[in-house]
Amino acid sequence: MSEPLDIPQGFKALRRGSSPFLSSLGPLYARKDGENLVIGLRIVEKHLNTRGVAHGGMLVTLADSALGIVIASMRDPPQPMVTINLTTDFADAAREGDWVEARVDVQKLGRRLAFANCHLWVGEKRILRASGIFAHVPPSGHEGPFEG
Repeated sequence: MSEPLDIPQGFKALRRGSSPFLSSLGPLYARKDGENLVIGLRIVEKHLNTRGVAHGGMLVTLADSALGIVIASMRDPPQPMVTINLTTDFADAAREGDWVEARVDVQKLGRRLAFANCHLWVGEKRILRASGIFAHVPPSGHEGPFEG
């Protein structure tokens, strides 16, 4: 499987800046859930490791990106954020064809720093927990509004 499968109702393609690295992760999708933004990704062949499950580094990248996207989008206008600390724990695996959702809980959004948690879910199964600290940085002119 190299093409994304069906996308759950309510999710729309996420328009991002032109980061070649993050473009290789997606396509990413987003859906509003009340006041929250949920980021989604269909696991396809390019996401798999040699054991045939989603690569751990890819899942960490998804969590890191979701944290940065959600935190940046909470400011008006959205402002670039960079990761200064990220801790992750794996609880289970994602497999080819799985729809993974990143759900973010922002604990504190300060002038310079933001603290948040992210859980990756496959259906009702939580597969990863991430906790991050992000810093606001002035734009350099090279990143898009949601760079992580």
